[in-house]
Amino acid sequence: MVVSVSKSTIGENMSEGPTALSVKELPDTRAVLAVCAHPDDESFGLGAALATFAESGASTSVICFTHGEASTLGADTPELGRVRADELVAAANELGVGDVELLHYRDGRLSDEPLVELTERIHGAVERSGADLLLIFDEGGITGHPDHCRATEAAVAVARELNLAVLAWTLPELVANALNLEFGAQFVGRPATELDYVVRVDRTRQRRAINQHVSQVTDNPVLERRLQLQGDREAFRWLVSAR
Repeated sequence: MVVSVSKSTIGENMSEGPTALSVKELPDTRAVLAVCAHPDDESFGLGAALATFAESGASTSVICFTHGEASTLGADTPELGRVRADELVAAANELGVGDVELLHYRDGRLSDEPLVELTERIHGAVERSGADLLLIFDEGGITGHPDHCRATEAAVAVARELNLAVLAWTLPELVANALNLEFGAQFVGRPATELDYVVRVDRTRQRRAINQHVSQVTDNPVLERRLQLQGDREAFRWLVSAR
């Protein structure tokens, strides 16, 4: 279903102004596999989509490559990697995720790993989950983080091999530009012409999941500001289209 909206609708929660977009429902799918670099990616970034897919009756799974032990947030937390692993499990439960696979690659060094090894891991997760859709971060990793970029690269490679669709969570350019201006960040956004879906979402379950990542959500004004700018909208683009 496609619903036309006025120019002001998509921009009503963005102080930088409106843009003209269409609002669509997320695509129908039987099983979704989210491919993530770090614990919290599934919630901070993909949480609204995962909750929406789960509520629609699709089975949802997550494969996460690292324990996020190198994060500057919560850096004074003893055994941060172990703590973040526990946070991931709790957050996934809030999102209705049926299965979580947490791997042990080094946080911040995922781009050093052979691509074939990472793709083999995703192959296994696809086989176990029966996924017909991969859900990932957009090219550029949203924040520019090299781990995000490598996880996306590996997921796209697997999708092309297995003829799977890949839906990437992305940021509207207005949101990315506002965050970069306010926080000196390096968010990668997309103009309206490059967005395939802008979806109205209920963030209730996502918010509960975010709150499970205690080590990362404390003193994280960038996250809160992004959610404020986006309001109840999330944007997505196809990296590999369904056939």
